[in-house]
Amino acid sequence: MKPEWKEWAQEAKAEFPKANSALLPLLHRIQRSEGWLSPETLSDVAELLELSPQYVQSVASFYSLYFKQPVGKKVIHVCVGLSCMLAGSDELMHRLEHKLNISQGQTTPDGEYTLLEAECLAACDLAPVAQVNLRYKGRVLPENADQLLNEEVSK
Repeated sequence: MKPEWKEWAQEAKAEFPKANSALLPLLHRIQRSEGWLSPETLSDVAELLELSPQYVQSVASFYSLYFKQPVGKKVIHVCVGLSCMLAGSDELMHRLEHKLNISQGQTTPDGEYTLLEAECLAACDLAPVAQVNLRYKGRVLPENADQLLNEEVSK
C-alpha cells in the first residue's frame, strides 16, 4: 500500500463520511495515479475503508471504467449499441483491430493503445461514436480510424 493512499482515503472519508460512499472517489483517484486497479490494490482499499474485500471487488467489477488489468496510454472505447452498429461501428472496430494488430479487449505490446467495446455511450446522434480516454469522438466513420488513433489526448 502506498503511503499517499492513506491520505487520499482520509480525504475521501472527510468528504463522504460513509465508507461505501468514499469508495468510488478513492478508486478513481488511485486508478488515475496507477493506471489500473490490481487485486492487491482493491484489498488495500478495502482495508483503508474498513469494507469487505468482496464488496470492494464487486463495486470495481460493476463499473466498466475501473480497469482490473493494465491498459494502454490511449484507451479507445467503440460503441456497439444499436444506433452505432447500424452506422458502422462494427466495421470501425474491425479496422482498429487490424491497424493495431490486436483484438477488442487487448492492449498493444508497446502499451500505447487498449481497444474496448462500450455497450452504449449514450450519444446516438453522433453514431458511430467512440471515446479516446473518455473524450467523445462522434461520427467516426471506419475510414477515419487513423484519425482516432492519432488523437492527442491526455490520460
